[in-house]
Amino acid sequence: MPLLRSRFISCLLAGAYALAAPAVAWAQAYPERPVKLVIPFAPGGATDILGRLLATALGERLGQPMVVENRPGAGTVVAASLVAKAPADGYTLLLGANTTLTMNPAIRTNLPYDPVRSFTPIGMVADMGLLLVAHNDVQGSTLKDIVAQAKAAPDKFSYGSYGTGSSVHFGAEMLKTTAGFPMMHVPFNGSSPNLTALMGGQVQLAVDTVVASTPLIKAGKIKPIAALSPQRLALLPNVPTVAESGYPGFDMGSWFAFVGPAGLPAPVQKKLEKALADTMASAEFKKKLVDIGMTPAWGNGDALRARIERELPLMRAVAARADIRVD
Repeated sequence: MPLLRSRFISCLLAGAYALAAPAVAWAQAYPERPVKLVIPFAPGGATDILGRLLATALGERLGQPMVVENRPGAGTVVAASLVAKAPADGYTLLLGANTTLTMNPAIRTNLPYDPVRSFTPIGMVADMGLLLVAHNDVQGSTLKDIVAQAKAAPDKFSYGSYGTGSSVHFGAEMLKTTAGFPMMHVPFNGSSPNLTALMGGQVQLAVDTVVASTPLIKAGKIKPIAALSPQRLALLPNVPTVAESGYPGFDMGSWFAFVGPAGLPAPVQKKLEKALADTMASAEFKKKLVDIGMTPAWGNGDALRARIERELPLMRAVAARADIRVD
């Protein structure tokens, strides 16, 4: 009887190994061809800059090129939906943001993906500050000046964002509610068209990232009004925060993370997570992020999932108070 039991267990183990061996071998070989990284915004913006830095670094660690594909539209919904529906083989990934994972679910009722169930979390990447900036012909240089003008002439200002439902749209609407002044929203597909419209006078104000805005500010093409972060930004230390400008407690920023389609094989997920962790541990790579205005914020797949689940109810509450809706 013990012998029969021993043979039975041996057969079970052998069968399990036979089933697992092809998957393990396949995962060890991954990737065997270029990996596509989908960026949910147009070329030239902060997400695109970050994505291309990551694509180069991760491609070197994985031994295959990581090819960037820009798919802007609908506040990252276009790109996120594409990745959510892609084969779960590790060859299509998304550089998502809080826009994708915690804001869209708060303000869109017919979202074609679920922020938790539709994706395999790979890891957190970086945080980034946001700015209220103005056309050079706008009178005044402080938030107090802008609010006073807007209240005196409610139709005076329109503001650009890099997409409906994006973090900058969310931040601007929070600012409108907090400061109690009117601005009309004009969405664009990315930071580059948003800031180009601001320089051209199509909008008087814009909310955008410190990464995309700083070169134009330093070149004198637009002027900064206030940072939406709780602390001043390292790239623009002389620009006051919204909180310092008379609205204590104001805090709105952007963060980025790597995800793949739901159901990625565990060995593939672990390989991607390790490549990302090793990249984020590099002092050279961290310096590159800091130099473009980002704060390295590594966290593994579990940390990313926890952050999404923690922030979703908070963003829904903010959206309800500010009456931010897209659908």
